[in-house]
Amino acid sequence: MKITFEIDGKKYSSDTKKYIDISMIQDFSDQQANSFGVRKAEAKPYKVGDFEGDTNKGSSCNFDELTVTPHCNGTHTECIGHILNTRNTITDNLDDVIVPAYLISCNIINGTETADKYIPKLDDDDLIICYDELKNKIENLNLENKALIIRTLPNDLQKKTQDYNKIENIFFTNDAMKYIVKKGVKHLLVDQSSIDKAHDDGKLSNHRIFWGVELDKKSKEKSKEYSKTITEFVFIPDNISDGLYLLNIQIASFALDASPSRPILFNLFEI
Repeated sequence: MKITFEIDGKKYSSDTKKYIDISMIQDFSDQQANSFGVRKAEAKPYKVGDFEGDTNKGSSCNFDELTVTPHCNGTHTECIGHILNTRNTITDNLDDVIVPAYLISCNIINGTETADKYIPKLDDDDLIICYDELKNKIENLNLENKALIIRTLPNDLQKKTQDYNKIENIFFTNDAMKYIVKKGVKHLLVDQSSIDKAHDDGKLSNHRIFWGVELDKKSKEKSKEYSKTITEFVFIPDNISDGLYLLNIQIASFALDASPSRPILFNLFEI
């Protein structure tokens, strides 16, 4: 199906049959991205008594029992409930699943190469996306109420199977995250396990900046920030060009602060 629509006063068309899946397909073998030392996602035939839900073992059909921790096992989309004691859910807060989105590619630098700040303090071996790099990429983009998708360079296939408890993730400085907020980004998607340093003493300072929650606070009055989302563990192949796309964020109907998700991109053609 071909659709036409308007973004920032310009008309575009798109073919919904031609899409780009930027999620990491959840492979229930050992080949899966993982973080924070949690057990890997598992799928196994359901068993009760002598019955096992596996057609290879005599069952009339297959049905599996899943074990998954959305925040740590592959592509997921999370809402402000991730850091609040009110346990707000992604199903209640994600209020638009089709939005314009800009894809950019960002170079990373060592924490010693910037004057940017981060809470807690940057370590010498931290790899980060800094304010200057981000500003250079998005200064001239209208990102108000749009999505921003960030591909880190180099774009190693190892991202899709990496154990981020053993290899520290790339993350943003607080200055870079404040700039993202200033630009009005509503949905942020990254190809790393977190927008914060994994081992950050539990501060989650970038999450708090993005959702406008004070450091060490676990409550916030209802506001526009409730509809903002963060999607982590995406993967964007090298043959996908930077630019403007239409983004469809697909989630499971889980009444949790995060859900496994499938972000889909559609190419846009200006009319």
